[in-house]
Amino acid sequence: MSSTDHLDKLENQSIFILREAYKKFKKLAMLWSIGKDSNVLLWLARKAFYGHCPIPLVHIDTSYKMPEMIQFRDHYAKEWGLNLIVGQNKQALAEGMNHTKGRIVCCTALKTNGLQQIMEQYDYKGLILGIRRDEESTRAKERYFSPRDKNFEWDFKDQPPELWDQFKTNFDENTHIRIHPLLHWTEVNIWEYIQRENIPVVPLYFSRNGKRYRSLGCAPCTNPVESEAKDVAGIIAELKATRTSERAGRAQDQEDTYAMQRLRAKGYM
Repeated sequence: MSSTDHLDKLENQSIFILREAYKKFKKLAMLWSIGKDSNVLLWLARKAFYGHCPIPLVHIDTSYKMPEMIQFRDHYAKEWGLNLIVGQNKQALAEGMNHTKGRIVCCTALKTNGLQQIMEQYDYKGLILGIRRDEESTRAKERYFSPRDKNFEWDFKDQPPELWDQFKTNFDENTHIRIHPLLHWTEVNIWEYIQRENIPVVPLYFSRNGKRYRSLGCAPCTNPVESEAKDVAGIIAELKATRTSERAGRAQDQEDTYAMQRLRAKGYM
């Protein structure tokens, strides 16, 4: 199978899942983190719905995001006519919440709780996210249509089987659903698709002074990696040769072996 055929297959399955989600869940939102994966997800949504994304986009602003990310968000929200909803846990910030309190504590307050506030405010029953199984071990336990309880908590030991592309989309009315159209993609696939489609991404992904960001998050908790990749082709070549974890630069992943599993069980992205 050629690279183009493979990308077509990935694209078709993701578009199918997006359309299924839109058909089945009427109170639906999509998380837009401004990272490469969520930008590919948004691009696919615009393809799925003929150039327009009918799903509201939620961005959780911790107030610690890199300025380039916010500039990118505001520019493309306007250019593409997106229905952008920015959420923020203002109470936690007013009380002085920041990464010095502990990165897991900070992520819970500013990201998880900030997201839950938006979900409750708008009564969203489903949330579409751009996570991939290969990115982090806890995400490998996810399903394409992954149920949470009414408090958005995830029991990773109790997930419906998804065999032969048969997805469970009927759930109890109190169930919150997370939808993951990119689960079957890899990091290399993402960049190959970005290259093929010419999808805009935050410039921080490209090398400056011998370093670039491989994963984007809050400025105090995200570090660049050594790299000379100044364009998408360079990133793809680099990824095919590296053994370094994609999230090696994310401080919260290093704080505790099971940190991400605990965060995600409580409703983290």
